[in-house]
Amino acid sequence: MTAAASTARSAPDPPYAPGAHQQPHWPEPGELTEVVRTLGSLPALVSPDDCDELRLRLAAVARGEGFLLQGGDCAELFAGPLIEPTRDKLRCLADMAAVLSSGSGLPTLTVGRLAGQYAKPRSTYTETRGDRVLPVYRGDAVNDLRFDARGRTPNPQRLLAAYRAANRVLSDIRRLRSRNHTLFTDLGGDFFTSHEALLLPYERALARAVPVSGREYGLSGHLLWIGERTRQPDGPHVAFAASVCNPVAVKLGPTATRTDVAELVELLDPHREPGRLAFITRLGASAVHDLLPPLVDEALTLGSPAIWVCDPMHGNTFTTADGIKTRRFEAIWTEVRGFIAVHQALGTHPGGLHLELTSRDVTECMDAQVPGREFRLDLRYETACDPRLNGSQALELARLAAPLLRPRTELMRDAVTLG
Repeated sequence: MTAAASTARSAPDPPYAPGAHQQPHWPEPGELTEVVRTLGSLPALVSPDDCDELRLRLAAVARGEGFLLQGGDCAELFAGPLIEPTRDKLRCLADMAAVLSSGSGLPTLTVGRLAGQYAKPRSTYTETRGDRVLPVYRGDAVNDLRFDARGRTPNPQRLLAAYRAANRVLSDIRRLRSRNHTLFTDLGGDFFTSHEALLLPYERALARAVPVSGREYGLSGHLLWIGERTRQPDGPHVAFAASVCNPVAVKLGPTATRTDVAELVELLDPHREPGRLAFITRLGASAVHDLLPPLVDEALTLGSPAIWVCDPMHGNTFTTADGIKTRRFEAIWTEVRGFIAVHQALGTHPGGLHLELTSRDVTECMDAQVPGREFRLDLRYETACDPRLNGSQALELARLAAPLLRPRTELMRDAVTLG
């Protein structure tokens, strides 16, 4: 994908069900029904036991005994030259985890944005290029990056292709684990997957009940999150997340309120179980100091052990004069730094980072300007949707953040020693 300029026109999403948001308009409902039936007959992609194991690991993070690193592609692709090998994705995350652990003194739990991140919420329904107006790209599970009428028409068969693609990635992970013990040692021994539970037909088709206990799990991935655009407390996405026993997360943007936090805690974690719920904040570098404290305070007031995770990507996105979507590394780092500072001031644990990244040497997020040389976004702008940190930027962010994450007791001890 090249950095081509385009414009988009807002329009309401067509309904999937009463109260549903961000669902594509599937042109053949009968075909969708048949695809969902097929998905329901296929083996689960992950196991309930592994979902439970991740909840245990996340419970340690909730207690302040670890740190969550969640990262990967903005939008995974089914095929083509821009697909990043699974091995390279894992190595990038492993290198970051090693830096975070050594610098912070906290074990790092790594969870990939992979084996399921094939659908994207969008702020607009259509995209315009010249005089052509077509449906916006919503991820490979829905339609194609190719800008033509056939490619951009939502196709239910792509849900089956998403299942097959996820299964291939999970097979890669299993194969790498059997052959590369060092890599998985750096990753903390186990590796878990996550994605936004956006396409309800797909997620519901892959939900399974454990025969003995009757507990239901969403077995498309280990950790499922609800996006900023689909977190309506009375909406079907929250209802789905409430119905499964996976660890779940919710993204909170600048419009999030204390009431939102209170309602989501009661719906998704009524029993206040550590490791069950995470809030992923995407507030923006200039707003995090003002907007984050009341949200955290509300959770504290409710006795919620929710993990707080910083997504410094989405709140710092802008479009250049040439129509290229990008982010500045300095703004990303500023939000991370502010997120940590707010938690330290409140006496709470900054629990994790949620990043769109790649090991590839892309030029999608603006780096610090080199004197006398302009940063060229168009050199290697390859993302299918949003701009990602490249491998060097991701590792630098981990290096900068790690010392700020050290437990307060260690920081105080060091301060006394230095004094």
